[in-house]
Amino acid sequence: MTIQDYIDDIARSVAFLSRVHVPQRHFIGHDGRLSRAVMAFPVAGVLIVLPPAALAAVLSAFHAPPLLLAFAVLGLQVLITGALHEDGLSDSADGIGGGRDRESALAIMKDSRVGSYGVVALVLSFGIRSAAIAGLVPVLTPAGLAMALLAVAAASRTAMVWHWSMLPPARRDGVAASVGEPDRAATAVALATGTLLAAALLVPHATILSLLLSLAAAIAAVLVFNRIALRKIGGHTGDTIGAAQQLTEMSVLFALALAL
Repeated sequence: MTIQDYIDDIARSVAFLSRVHVPQRHFIGHDGRLSRAVMAFPVAGVLIVLPPAALAAVLSAFHAPPLLLAFAVLGLQVLITGALHEDGLSDSADGIGGGRDRESALAIMKDSRVGSYGVVALVLSFGIRSAAIAGLVPVLTPAGLAMALLAVAAASRTAMVWHWSMLPPARRDGVAASVGEPDRAATAVALATGTLLAAALLVPHATILSLLLSLAAAIAAVLVFNRIALRKIGGHTGDTIGAAQQLTEMSVLFALALAL
């Protein structure tokens, strides 16, 4: 694989994970599969969250109210991603929470309507993330806050690849199945890159305890959710991949807010 191949994978990953316009030259000859491109998910996550992280640094430097800062950052992040991961969390909560069996759970997840489980999941997601970000504002410098958000972005996109690679497809006609299964080598690269990138971004601004708690929180979020998804629907879908990102982001932010 050449450097240009990796750049193309980053561009394809950014396009898949957000609404950011990516030049068409990165898709020439591409068959639409992401089996190899998932290795670039951690880097793509950092690039996607760069504007919200920069906004957090600016607002922190101007002493904006912490909760206002948190909601502004999350609002910009949602605009960039198109609420892709939040939609996955909502659908997964509705299906897994409300489905009587595997078939009914998958049918609910495919329905575009939002149920009570999905609403509660979204409220908790925005509430936990905003409270955690607000809690980080007083204890981190503006640059440190931005780096922490980028580290969380890398970790949560790494979690998507890990969840995706560990479980079989729950359905054969879904979005996740249509773009292919992650290659074993690409998964290993994503896990290594995401872990090192998140650690490198956090080390100058965090304690060893916060790093360990964040890592443990990310691992626990994925493993617990994998077990639930496997038991309820028999594997992963595009929705559960998005939900894995949200659950990991919540868990890591929660851990950082507790430890710093």
